[in-house]
Amino acid sequence: MNGLVWQLAFRFRKSKKRSGFTSFIASSSTVGIGLGCFVLILLLSVMNGFERELKDRLLVAIPHGELTAVDPAGLADWKSIIEQAKRHPQVVSAQPFIKATALLQRGKKTKAVELTAIDPALSHQNEAAHMVNEEAWQTFIATPYGVLLGRKVLKQLGLSVGDKVQALLPRRSEPGSSDGLKLSAPETIWLTVVGEVSLGGELDSFLAYMHMDLAAETLSIAQGAQGIRLNYVEPFDARMTTRRLAYELSQQVYISDWTRTHGHLYQDIQLVRSVVYLALILVIAVASFNIVSSLVMSVSEKQAEIAMLKTMGARSNLIARVFILQGSLNGVIGALFGSVSGILVALNLSDIAKFIESLFGVKLLSGDIYFIDFLPSLLLWRDVWITVSISLLLSVLATIYPALRASKVEPAKVLGH
Repeated sequence: MNGLVWQLAFRFRKSKKRSGFTSFIASSSTVGIGLGCFVLILLLSVMNGFERELKDRLLVAIPHGELTAVDPAGLADWKSIIEQAKRHPQVVSAQPFIKATALLQRGKKTKAVELTAIDPALSHQNEAAHMVNEEAWQTFIATPYGVLLGRKVLKQLGLSVGDKVQALLPRRSEPGSSDGLKLSAPETIWLTVVGEVSLGGELDSFLAYMHMDLAAETLSIAQGAQGIRLNYVEPFDARMTTRRLAYELSQQVYISDWTRTHGHLYQDIQLVRSVVYLALILVIAVASFNIVSSLVMSVSEKQAEIAMLKTMGARSNLIARVFILQGSLNGVIGALFGSVSGILVALNLSDIAKFIESLFGVKLLSGDIYFIDFLPSLLLWRDVWITVSISLLLSVLATIYPALRASKVEPAKVLGH
């Protein structure tokens, strides 16, 4: 019986009596489903690629969490706090830091930067060590007044390695002093540029690193460290992990994590992923509605054949299964070709993008704006199976009404005319 269903479905599908308009509607449903599957798989792969690059590039070079002392004197007994944090199973590294907004001046040019003071002795934990070459990092370690500056900072100030730059840091008032209401002259130190750091995008416009001992002395941080920076095994759990560590401390600290400072990048990726899913599932759904139209017209054209089958003993459920199979073939063919095309393009998207860039002389992603300068792609088979499953499900659902209508054809009324 199943063989008969397949034979009738293929016979009806390839019938010469089928009108051109019905064939066009059926073909458009197949093309629509295929195109929806192709674009959905491709765009999801791009979003997966951006998420991978965010984790492997940006989140490797920035701290996942920060605990900053409320006390202006710094974080008391920060060494024991670091040892305590390292015992947490999620913590990969912990290091002290001092952070201040500084104004760099060279001649008449000035540039505001976020100056981060680190301990260069912890080279295996410092994110700055991953953004410069080995020679520059060793020079930074050996130069107490050395500074590492972002690529755009160097460009805007016209600096190069070996030049000196003046850094103006805010003066901290003593607790209880009436000077807190007055404007005080900033602390001024001269720093030597020892290297360039580059993280990509706008981050290079304000990156600056100096020695923590020098910053503590200049800013009068008695404890020697303002806080600790933390990196985790799973950076996407940074918000919860940072708070758990902060609640274990006996002193007050400000809590921050990368989702507050750079979380908009991750949120943008998730938003685009959701919009892409919704929009393209609707495209596949609209294409599936064309299956309804084509099958309804096919049922109207095949009423005589259906009536003859019923007079020969065919039951209503057999007729229904024939049209369900006929309509589902459109979804199967569309999903198959669309998915295969999407997989092939997604696996080679970066190379295809580079070829287009070289062919037309354009840049799809600018490293001056984004944290990467190429189009990433990461194909996940989970996305492929979900896309194909949704396409096939919508295709089958679209055949139910026309199939029920075909099963209710009455031979007496059709053959009596």
